[in-house]
Amino acid sequence: MAADHPLVRLETLALIGIGGFAGSNLRYFATGVLADVPAVLLVNVLGSVVLGFLVYEAQYTGIVDRKSRLVLTTGFLSSLTTYSTFAVQTALAAEPLLLVAIVVGNYGLGFAGVVASRGLARRVSGWGPTPTGGETA
Repeated sequence: MAADHPLVRLETLALIGIGGFAGSNLRYFATGVLADVPAVLLVNVLGSVVLGFLVYEAQYTGIVDRKSRLVLTTGFLSSLTTYSTFAVQTALAAEPLLLVAIVVGNYGLGFAGVVASRGLARRVSGWGPTPTGGETA
């Protein structure tokens, strides 16, 4: 079947929906196990780490195929992470120290997670001086 066939597009949308279902349920589980602020921090940082790995893996080796990356990023990770709840928690923080901790925790640990996942992607791929391309090339 051609890549632009309607059934191929429908299959991709269904897979993204399944990924979204799994991601949102994992986030819901996290909020049931942990208090709200730590749960949101956990899912946002975990999502940043995995997203960073997938992006850099695509750049260095491309072993994970495009459709799988799409399902994982657009479906699973976009439903797992919740930056809207992070924004609400920040806006409703009663104490300035809590507000700073929420912002620094989500952004700081999220960026650190992306940097760490970049190193992991390089290590896993045996990356040399020239990346292979991927979606970011």
